[in-house]
Amino acid sequence: MPGRVLPAFTAAEVAAHNSAKSCYIAIGQKVYDVTEFVDDHPGGGDLILDYAGKDVEEIMKDEISHEHTEAAYEILDDYHIGFLTPGAGASGKATSTAVDAGVSDAGPVYATTGMSKEEDLSVETNYNQDFKTHKFLDLNKPLFAQLWYSNFSKAFYLEQIHRPRHYKGGQSAPLFGNFLEPLSKTAWYIVPMIWLPPVVYGTMVGAAGLGDPIAAAAYWIGGVCLWSLIEYLMHRFLFHVDHWLPDNSVGLTLHFLLHGIHHYLPMDKYRLVMPPSLFIILAAPFWKLAHTVFFYNWFAAVQVFCGGVFGYICYDLTHYFLHHRNLPLYYKELKKYHLQHHYADFENGFGVTSRFWDRVFGTELEAPPPKGSKAQ
Repeated sequence: MPGRVLPAFTAAEVAAHNSAKSCYIAIGQKVYDVTEFVDDHPGGGDLILDYAGKDVEEIMKDEISHEHTEAAYEILDDYHIGFLTPGAGASGKATSTAVDAGVSDAGPVYATTGMSKEEDLSVETNYNQDFKTHKFLDLNKPLFAQLWYSNFSKAFYLEQIHRPRHYKGGQSAPLFGNFLEPLSKTAWYIVPMIWLPPVVYGTMVGAAGLGDPIAAAAYWIGGVCLWSLIEYLMHRFLFHVDHWLPDNSVGLTLHFLLHGIHHYLPMDKYRLVMPPSLFIILAAPFWKLAHTVFFYNWFAAVQVFCGGVFGYICYDLTHYFLHHRNLPLYYKELKKYHLQHHYADFENGFGVTSRFWDRVFGTELEAPPPKGSKAQ
């Protein structure tokens, strides 16, 4: 600001601001108050707090740890508050051996997500700072158009969507910004309201046609069990088709609409369950499959399909409750497991309603070691 005279600080004064409540750092003779940036730091706030009150010039230039770009220094300019007194140097220069510890009282930081624990998923994102830092999507503007007209590489896109953000006030980020916006949001109770009545009716028709209650129950339960496998396969090979995505804006945008937005904004309560229109599109092949496999008995196919749709209803409600409700003991463990998929390891833990198929196929999630820590 023209005409502004910045104050001078002694090294002791800078060193005294060494906590999350008041965090100063120095680069050469410049002093920065980065208190507001601690929670927004891409590598985790604990990495800043490890060097609170110190000179970070060497560590920011360290190629082994992480050499910061010009953009990082531009961000720092917004937090410049003064200068060290002539001849003073901030105590405790940062060293390259400490910067990757990635662990403090706040917990570990996972390199792929930038988070340390499930509570981090609900920390509100500073939209302007996030866009300025990452140059990905501006949460103030409709997301669809930004992606559609972007030139993001696939690698950059995947890196960004797996670093979760949280929209302020529990609201939803604008996706389309026009008349299509309501169609992109679905409240959790819409799922049972729309699909339970057809399931009940179809089950009654199938059971009446089979004429044998035991056979009808067996086909229906078989459909539920079949859904549990479909749930796993869809989550792993359709929703997380990351490595096979085409490297263009069309492929990335479609991926974002299907599942990417959920990992980008995992606590958005209106984009946690499947919109009815999308479910119809995905369910149609399974209706055909059921009637192909059980071609010998139309009613048996109906029972299997209705059991599968009931399994889907349970899946969508479970998914919502894992993100947004306090749950009984068993489900608390399931909640911990699923949220680890979001904040720690998105390449494992594909089961939502149970871990069974993760165990069968070797993708059961075990939280990876935090960034910079040593595996036990």
